[in-house]
Order: sequence, then C-alpha cells, then structure tokens
Amino acid sequence: MNTPAQPADVVWEQRWHPLREEWILYTSHRGGRPWIGETHAATALQPPTYDPTCALCPGNPRLHGTNPAYSGVFVFENDLPCFSTALAPEPPPGDPLQSRRPAHGTAEVICYHPDHAKSFPDLTAEECARVATVWAERTASLAARPEVRHVLIFENRGSLVGTSNPHPHGQIYAGNLIYGHTAREVASSRAYRRNHGRNLGTDLLARELAGPRVIAENPSFVAFVPWFARYAYEVYVWPRRPVTALPELSPAELRDLGLMVRAVAATYDRLWNRPMPYVMAIHQAPCDDEDHADYPFHLEFHPPLRTPDTLKYLAGPEIGGGSMTNESNPDQKAAELRAAVPAA
Repeated sequence: MNTPAQPADVVWEQRWHPLREEWILYTSHRGGRPWIGETHAATALQPPTYDPTCALCPGNPRLHGTNPAYSGVFVFENDLPCFSTALAPEPPPGDPLQSRRPAHGTAEVICYHPDHAKSFPDLTAEECARVATVWAERTASLAARPEVRHVLIFENRGSLVGTSNPHPHGQIYAGNLIYGHTAREVASSRAYRRNHGRNLGTDLLARELAGPRVIAENPSFVAFVPWFARYAYEVYVWPRRPVTALPELSPAELRDLGLMVRAVAATYDRLWNRPMPYVMAIHQAPCDDEDHADYPFHLEFHPPLRTPDTLKYLAGPEIGGGSMTNESNPDQKAAELRAAVPAA
C-alpha cells in the first residue's frame, strides 16, 4: 500500500489534558478535508421580545405554576427535575453489577432576563454581574443542603446543543451525584499537588498567560483557548486568584466574571456574524465536606461548530474509542477569536 504524501508542516501529535488526565489527538491537517455531509446554516429568525408560548417568559404558565412578572434574574425549581427526594428501590444485596442509589437533590432554572430575544452578549454590565451573583448565591444555598454533594451550573445555547427554548437561561443541578469531570479534576489536582508540590490551577494559568492563546483579560479573570483544547473554539475562563467555588469570589470578582462570560459569548457571535451555539459549564469543587483546597475553579465553553456550518461530530474515535480528536490548531483558533473580541 502506498502512503499518501503529506504537507511538510503536518505534526502528528497528542497532548496531555492535565485536568481530565487523558490524551487528546491533534490532526489539524484534516480540518479542511472534503465535506459532503450535513451542514447547518445560521438561523435568520429573530425571536420576539415576548413569546406567549414560552414557559420562561414573565407571566406565562408552566407545567406546574405560573411565572411572576419578573424584571431581573428569575430562578425557579425545574418542573421536570433530574433529582428528587424520592427513594430508589433497594438493589439486590451484594450484587456488584447492579448497584444503585437514590438521585437526591434538586434542579433549578435561572432566567437571565425577561426579554425572550436577548442572550448573554445583550446584557448590561449590571445584568451580567447580577447573573454571576445569583450563581454564587444559589451555589451557597444549595450546597448547604445535607443531600447535596455537588452543584453544577451550565448553559446550553442553541438548538445544535439540544436547547429546547431560546429564552436566555441556564440550569443549576444540585444533588448527591458528583459529576464525572469534576471527580476527575478533584483527582488530578490532588495528584498534581502530591507529585509537584504546587497548585495545578496556578501553574496552568501561568503557562497560558505566557503563551499565544489568551483571547481576553480583566482584573479578575483570563479567557483562553487551552493548549489541550478538545474542540476547535473551546475557551476556558480562569480566575487570577485561586478559588475552588463561586461563593469564594468577592462582589468585584463576580462582576468581572459576568463581564468575562459576556465577552466570550460576544466574541463567539462576532467570529462568523451568527449566534454561536455552545455548552458553558461552571466547574466548582464538590460540597461533600472533603478537602478540596487545590480544586481549580473555572468555566468551560464548548462550541460544537468547527466551521460556520459544520459540526464537530463525536463519532468512531470519540464515542467508539473514548478519546477526543481535535482537527484544529489551538494557537490558530485563539488568534481567530482574539481578532473577534468586541471593544470594551
């Protein structure tokens, strides 16, 4: 079999993801491969400022209850929560293959704004600060519940990541499940301290600040495409001061966090002049009464598009093999995003 000739600048490389403790395969030479599969054009429809059929708009009915005529941030318990206080059936005694436990906890929805047509880039500085403050307040309140061991806050933006409602909102899951990525970050940060005697988050930020992948900064946070990015336009938002969870942030830091989330979301939208779909997740330490002094609090943005109309599909290598392949160069993608950052 003849091996096809390859461009001289092709690098066959794997990079270590220090938070997830896994290898990422880089194949940037495959990013421009011929594509005759499915594409996704930007939606031209602009949502109305109020939708009478939207379960999140002020004054509208939901499955269980009616929304108040709210004017700022609005939080309510999800009508179809993934956690509850119900008891799960007891597993067969001593069966290691069919263990189970109750899914105790709660789930909440946080509406960022009453205007159905807005998204995070449209919020004012004060509105951004209020959202971040509510994130911290809800984390503290939910973490105090005896059945809660982890609070996961996230936003699914856009139909391409499965969002069923375009109203500006996120979700808060608080239960006795410590989500898998957080559990791995707990383990990796402890191992880094044990092996190197230093804080993983502090060292990671220092490396990124010295590199070419920073896209935005403010007094409290830095946004960058990580050296070990799994997606083409993946962005991390990292605190300059090591903290483990939202309630540790000062009011000024929470304000800066809200502004940085807005800056990243606005940068995505300006990149291709279309609303960018993404999954944004806030990574914070479990609230299980264990020592998490080295846990690296941060935010992660995972946009599924690798070109303006082409998804990064999780297929054979990712779903079948269990390891991520990134068909891009993180330095180049950071430069594209940096060029799209809106003026302050």
